[in-house]
Amino acid sequence: MAQITLIEAVTQAMAWEMAHDDSVVVLGEDVGVNGGVFRATQGLQEKFGPLRVLDTPLDETTIAGATVGLAVQGMKPIAEAQFEGFIYPMMEHINCHAARMRNRTRGRLSVPAVFRAPWGGGIRAPEHHSEANEHLFTNVPGLRVVLPTSPARAYGLLLAAIRDPDPVIFLEPKRIYRQYKEEVPDDGEALPLDVCFVLRDGTDVTLVTWGAQVKECLEAADEMAEEGISAEVIDVATLTPLDFDTIAESVGKTGRCVIVHEAPRTAGFGAEIAARLAEECLFDLLAPVQRVTGYDTHIPLFQMEMKYLPSVERIVAAAKKTLAVS
Repeated sequence: MAQITLIEAVTQAMAWEMAHDDSVVVLGEDVGVNGGVFRATQGLQEKFGPLRVLDTPLDETTIAGATVGLAVQGMKPIAEAQFEGFIYPMMEHINCHAARMRNRTRGRLSVPAVFRAPWGGGIRAPEHHSEANEHLFTNVPGLRVVLPTSPARAYGLLLAAIRDPDPVIFLEPKRIYRQYKEEVPDDGEALPLDVCFVLRDGTDVTLVTWGAQVKECLEAADEMAEEGISAEVIDVATLTPLDFDTIAESVGKTGRCVIVHEAPRTAGFGAEIAARLAEECLFDLLAPVQRVTGYDTHIPLFQMEMKYLPSVERIVAAAKKTLAVS
């Protein structure tokens, strides 16, 4: 079995579902002839034809509107925003129509659509190409927000997203698109949505994260292990609906929690998790919850970009801060 990258797993999942479900179509800017700006759709138009892999005008509003229209008429569209920073014009159709359609029509219509976008910083790109604004969608009823963090999870979660009868925002951490490979069976087996993945067991502190920061959290856990600190690492994977039970169970065991994300700190999704821990797990906590996040500013250009993103050093320092409270 060949080893593949995260971006190749995304392609593989779309190809599988298109081969087994004629209602699945892909649309977006340059997704056909060029195979997408990151080559996520490479080879799909050649295999499935231009009627199922559609190159659209450079108009995100139209892409989103067409996606909603296709979905309510029985198709399963996968719409690509070239970068997450380009998704703002799509939000009117996503938030006002895709997310509300089932409720608006009392279940008569639904929007089985996936809105894909390369997400996050760390690739030396300009500001609108480096957004991490997942929290703009986690507050919208009717939307699922999913961030895969490995090739296997990208494959399984994208299959599940395409098969979901309601709209899914599928944000792909582009910093780790080609960072490492793993074996991914191309067997059409989906992974469950709405489930956190415990990537590493631990007893002293819980690290809760999503997106590309999974890499730094695992590295921080390795570094702390050398000092005798046992860190549990949780990949949230589906932000909404949130599998809070897995997080609560882990914090009940460790008594300490550090939440890590690269979005700005204020009103980031980490604040929601911290609030729920305070509401529901206060007597399990042995120390205040710590957050390691991006800063409340636009992501800087590449000279300062890595200083903006949470680092292993910042994560370890936050974990030790929780452990310093007796």
